[in-house]
Amino acid sequence: MKQLIQRIFTKQPAQNKPVEAPSPEKTPYELMGGEAGARALANRFYDIMAQEAYTKPLYDMHPQPLDRIRQVFFEFLSGWLGGPDLFVEKHGHPMLRKRHMPFPIDQDLRDQWMFCMNKALDEQVDNPLLREGLRQSLAQLASHMINQ
Repeated sequence: MKQLIQRIFTKQPAQNKPVEAPSPEKTPYELMGGEAGARALANRFYDIMAQEAYTKPLYDMHPQPLDRIRQVFFEFLSGWLGGPDLFVEKHGHPMLRKRHMPFPIDQDLRDQWMFCMNKALDEQVDNPLLREGLRQSLAQLASHMINQ
């Protein structure tokens, strides 16, 4: 997955300002600001889900309060972005599709998830190259979760 993320980050943005791309020396996790950046993205994602009428079906699938799921999502993002593998240390291999199989996920729920993630990325990730690469990778991941 980390190699896929790195391959996506090959283009420079339209502006002529140099933008740092993920590399073996500097991961997306580091470019986002480490733990604070990954946690902010996870929290903002769930804030948006809780506030938007459009995402109510997605929100209603989640156990309340959202504190635990926010933490678990942060742990997943930490490792997925190239930081500490917190999720794997606590829960084992993510096996995301298998873990999501008990929940009926269709195109509408996938689109609601991406709506929240796109807004969170727009607000939390300043680096346009990083933001667009993450958007593409997360869209593929979200599509992979569709099971209906």
